[in-house]
Amino acid sequence: MGLLDRLSSRGTRVGIFVDGPNVFRPEFDVDLDELRSLARAEGTVAIARVYVDEKAGSGLIQAAEARGFEVVTTSGDVDFKLAVEAVEAAVAEQIDTVVVVSRDTDFKPVLEIAARHGLRTVAVAPGTHGRSDALRNAAHHEITLE
Repeated sequence: MGLLDRLSSRGTRVGIFVDGPNVFRPEFDVDLDELRSLARAEGTVAIARVYVDEKAGSGLIQAAEARGFEVVTTSGDVDFKLAVEAVEAAVAEQIDTVVVVSRDTDFKPVLEIAARHGLRTVAVAPGTHGRSDALRNAAHHEITLE
């Protein structure tokens, strides 16, 4: 039995937090089903959120909701909202693993705080272009989508 199987069998609760404006861009072909599968490979998905700004198209919102993601729309800074909610879930012990999907170095503190609280951390980059090495290096595990 592999590590992921053991973690899943213990009921590991996973939170996946997707930085919509940074991930759903023309140069990347990000598949919401693939993101959901990546989270499931880590354990039971307890929180699945896609963060978008008010410019997000209705197609993206409908696609995310259809795949079981909660869509959080903000008129303010998407990064700030995602970071606060991910850290809040981590320190409130709502999740055991935090998965951040972004290219943005701004989320490095989220992974560091989660790790200090004993959570497993995963950084998912939408592609090699613009991938944050700082984010990758702060995580226990990193995945780059191709």
